[in-house]
Amino acid sequence: MAVRGTPQRVIRADQETWDEYGEVCKAEGTTRADDLRRHMRARIKTYRAEQRRIAAEERAAS
Repeated sequence: MAVRGTPQRVIRADQETWDEYGEVCKAEGTTRADDLRRHMRARIKTYRAEQRRIAAEERAAS
């Protein structure tokens, strides 16, 4: 079920991986959707921090 106001997305995963991922998430007390959202946010945060670091280095070098 989608979080209210959150559009659903389709991803591709083989059945075995999807099932095992569901087991891991359940054991950790979360859902695949919540886990994926946390993962995406973490990746975005890391990427943006790296981009800021690169920009700061470029400014310092000029």
